[in-house]
Amino acid sequence: MTTATPSLDPSAPVDSLYDVIHRRRDVRGEFTGAPADPQILQRILGAAHAAPSVGMTQPWDFVVVRSPQTRQSFHEHVRTERDTFAATLTGERATTFSRIKIDGILESSLSVVVTHDQSRGGPAVLGRHAIADAGLYSTCLAIQNLWLAATAEGWGVGWVSFYREEFLGELLGIPSGIRPLAWLCLGPVSHLEQVPDLERAGWRRRRPLDEAVHDERWPGHDAP
Repeated sequence: MTTATPSLDPSAPVDSLYDVIHRRRDVRGEFTGAPADPQILQRILGAAHAAPSVGMTQPWDFVVVRSPQTRQSFHEHVRTERDTFAATLTGERATTFSRIKIDGILESSLSVVVTHDQSRGGPAVLGRHAIADAGLYSTCLAIQNLWLAATAEGWGVGWVSFYREEFLGELLGIPSGIRPLAWLCLGPVSHLEQVPDLERAGWRRRRPLDEAVHDERWPGHDAP
């Protein structure tokens, strides 16, 4: 049995990759709730699991949540946290935030909770001795893989961040020491917006690339 060699041909697939990257959106209001094709879900999770990881620790796990009761409980918790944040805003900021939908927990087909296990592969993790968070970065790479794969499949992903890790850990029976890093709403969508929600709502605009790229050193700080 032979193993296929990855292609390095810079042709159409490269264009397709850039298209997926720029079409990706944080989805909240576009989920259709249509049944999730299990083969597509398997491919998306496979893409997430193919992410690189420091010391090949693969510190992630994926909890697939379909239960309406669990999603309702989490939705109520998120709504409480949304209200907590809203109470810190005043004036135009408060008005703008009041119009922003922050999740698609109940509208999406299912959810995937991505967890992070900092102890996996320990105690001697190759490549993590100087950067303790390298494992955390690895789990974030798995999330990005999942997001791009879902976009390529015509699905949407919405990352819900209005929650307390302790609550979600107890809700899903996640062992102590393992972090529930992301609740991702997932499923088919009617469309993906051309402009990100927060930009359309007037919350914040994307920075131009030339403001984020610097040569050699941080701007304004000459070499000693």
